[in-house]
Amino acid sequence: MTHQDYVSRTKNKKNPYKKQQAPAPKVVTAKLKLLIVIALTFGIGFGYLLWSIKDITPEEATTVNSNPSTKKATTLPEPPKEKWAYPQQLQEKEVDAGEYTVEDRGPWKMQCGSFRTQQQAEKMKATIAFAGLSSHISASSGSNGTWHKVYLGPYDKKRDAERDKHKLRGNRISTCQIWLWR
Repeated sequence: MTHQDYVSRTKNKKNPYKKQQAPAPKVVTAKLKLLIVIALTFGIGFGYLLWSIKDITPEEATTVNSNPSTKKATTLPEPPKEKWAYPQQLQEKEVDAGEYTVEDRGPWKMQCGSFRTQQQAEKMKATIAFAGLSSHISASSGSNGTWHKVYLGPYDKKRDAERDKHKLRGNRISTCQIWLWR
């Protein structure tokens, strides 16, 4: 069985044997008629409004409202006597400015890892060096063996340590913690 080629076939073939239908008459619905009537009413009303105010000059409009014989001299009444005492107390109140000192909590360090072997600590130190920061390694012995700590610092301000921590996070080193240097 051969395949038919549907691509080359035209879609709108007219059948010469089929009678052509007359186009359907356009029907104006009641809603459309109502909208037309409302639009015409507003248009005519707006036109009448413009026609009726065309002869009024700006001087006439201001003189109608500002008749000096109907105006009375108005004076402002005195403000009422204050019923509460707090406005006067607020005006007389003096605030003592307390003196305080900010304690410097001390130097800060940022520890980025603690490893069992010196080789792992050196690898972390090299990774931190690629981020553009210098780190140190210290060994500490305890009851569970020797640990090699990788740390940065000391920092005078915690904000400086936070800035370096953010820089390390940008280089995919997110294991750093900030501690007081003690």
